[in-house]
Amino acid sequence: MAKVTLIFKLPYYTEWGQSLIIAGSAPALGSWNVKQGLALSPVHEGNALVWCGQVSVPAVFTCEYSYHVVDDHKNVLRREAGEKKKLVVPEGVKDGDVVEVRDWWQDASEALFLRSAFKNVIFSATDNAKRQLQSPSLSKTLDPEDIVVQFIISCPRLAAGSTVVVTGSNLAVGNWKAQNGLKLNYVGDSIWKAYCVLRKSEFPVKYKYCQVSEAGVSSLEFGPNREVDVDLSSPKPSRHILLSDGSLREAPWRGAGVAVPMFSIRSNEDLGVGEFPDLKLLVDWAVNSGFHLVQLLPINDTSVNKMWWDSYPYSSLSVFALHPLYLRVQALSDAIPADVKEEITKAKKELDKKDVDYEAALSTKLRIAQKIFNLEKDKVLNSAPFKQFLSENEEWLKPYAAFCFLRDFFETSDHSQWGRFSQFSKEKLDKLVVADALHHDIIRFHYYVQYHLFTQVSIGRCHSELYKCVYICGHSFSFPPY
Repeated sequence: MAKVTLIFKLPYYTEWGQSLIIAGSAPALGSWNVKQGLALSPVHEGNALVWCGQVSVPAVFTCEYSYHVVDDHKNVLRREAGEKKKLVVPEGVKDGDVVEVRDWWQDASEALFLRSAFKNVIFSATDNAKRQLQSPSLSKTLDPEDIVVQFIISCPRLAAGSTVVVTGSNLAVGNWKAQNGLKLNYVGDSIWKAYCVLRKSEFPVKYKYCQVSEAGVSSLEFGPNREVDVDLSSPKPSRHILLSDGSLREAPWRGAGVAVPMFSIRSNEDLGVGEFPDLKLLVDWAVNSGFHLVQLLPINDTSVNKMWWDSYPYSSLSVFALHPLYLRVQALSDAIPADVKEEITKAKKELDKKDVDYEAALSTKLRIAQKIFNLEKDKVLNSAPFKQFLSENEEWLKPYAAFCFLRDFFETSDHSQWGRFSQFSKEKLDKLVVADALHHDIIRFHYYVQYHLFTQVSIGRCHSELYKCVYICGHSFSFPPY
């Protein structure tokens, strides 16, 4: 079996007693066990401290990996942020070749723009998901004086229709003319790559990455020139160099956001408190005001005491269930009876106050929701969307509904007063939510309310993504319940 030598190089400054280890998916890199990974050794190259290590692998080799800073006992002190790096040994390598991987430590600031909030929402106009994937290929037959350089760069903020080129101090990369530069191929996950064959005598080569807009306008990245060189004094110089150059150097991205409690997002349609459908109005306002992010205080159910004490948003009883307080009852059905509509209209007038009447608003909504549920429960609970919701969420939804039933039945959330149900077991839960139980409609009502809450909040989320505005919800983990 043909073998090649992989040489990893990473410039990274450490403190005394620290070292670097590569852990990866391949056995040669420890199979993700850091203590069995590839230990690197430091070498000074100019002003840089470069960590190096080598390993022998098959000529056809693919793996994922990441760098870890460890102490003398190989305990992890720091690790790279973001997704794992992906390594594919180039096609055409021969037995005994040396492949050099020149890496870049990915810190949190670079990895931030690869998170879904930026990649799928704020920067969705880059259309990376719609770009045609292209695999860079090498067609030239190599001779002993040739060295293959692969340029690799991450460009999560690239504008729609734009491409990336490398331009630099060599004819192969355009002699600093972007229009003649080496065009990179988009390979997915915001990564662009291209091969370039250089003669040994042509090194060192200085270069930069450059964006080229759909109209042909070029824009060089910020910062000093990058440089690639080879050690020709080595008994066996690297035949292939993979330049993993991190992210395109651009002006810092700046965005603004707004943080609000859900109950304060009032509209003409609410029943005395902000409701999930009102998120669309908030997003419209945020986008028109130049904001990119809307943060909500926690919106999980806090109905522990069934009184105004529960209005504190950080005292949640579930990290999954949403609060019925934010339900819009008018949106529960397209066939609400006239008498229920009159009740809703009356409630809107009575609850339309400057301050939220927590207890009145919640009890009114649950009372009206119960009436609508009684009329359309069979239709909704037998629908395909509801069945899918129940299937995807039953792990938390069934215990939540059982808790709500027991809380209301015993008139306390203190489970020690629930008799034989004071101690949880899977068998007891199954009995509480079984379909032939006398109280099963009560259980199903809690399913019904949560289904509509998730539907309503999802509409708001889709609306925000459409307008490239992220909204996130606060959480109650580690907060005192008071």
